[in-house]
Amino acid sequence: MMGETSVKFLEHFVRTTSDFSARLLTDYDVNEVLEELAERQTELLDLLGSGVSLARGDRLEAVTAVPHLIVPLEKQQELDQSGPCLEAFRTGRIESIDDLASEDRWPTYLRIARDQGIRAVAAVPMRLNDQPIGALNLYCGRPRAWSEQDLSAALALANMATAFIINASSLAKQTLLAEQLQQALDTRVLLEQAKGVLAEAHAISVEEAFRSIRRFARARRVSLHEVANAVVHMGVRLT
Repeated sequence: MMGETSVKFLEHFVRTTSDFSARLLTDYDVNEVLEELAERQTELLDLLGSGVSLARGDRLEAVTAVPHLIVPLEKQQELDQSGPCLEAFRTGRIESIDDLASEDRWPTYLRIARDQGIRAVAAVPMRLNDQPIGALNLYCGRPRAWSEQDLSAALALANMATAFIINASSLAKQTLLAEQLQQALDTRVLLEQAKGVLAEAHAISVEEAFRSIRRFARARRVSLHEVANAVVHMGVRLT
């Protein structure tokens, strides 16, 4: 018989997947959906943070990191092309580490994780058939024995993130998939610049800057890329 905690988790998981399944039928911004998915996953699995990395050729690059404190760790994996995320991406298997204190691979990664208060990590591959396209990353602020429930839920969300990128059969062709991946990666660079510009201009955190960009985009029904471009290249300063 399921305990109360398991029942609540299942209810939360069903709401999350139902909400995002409905989004597939709408006109959506890939980067915004991945950001929201990372936020919802962090809440669902009681994480310190969550991230999404996508493939550019045979390299993996960070696209989404929630909250900002995990950005340095995501960036280090991108720089070194090593870490749990890369292991999951290359092997196609979930890479889970219950306690980073017992890990001796990736010294620079481990140092940054320790500095950021991260004690346990898991990385879930994102694949389209046999083609690796990215990885979903989970970060916990305490040692954690990743349960089958945790990893099964994360795998379902990784598959959902993949579905958003390829958008079923209409984006399944390799050329269109490459375009979507390129767009997401290029938008990520522009968003980082825009968040920094607004954070400095208004003396706010980068999280607040991103929320401002997202609110502006949603209110005017434009993409995050368009808003970020206006901030970086056209001198727009959102309020």
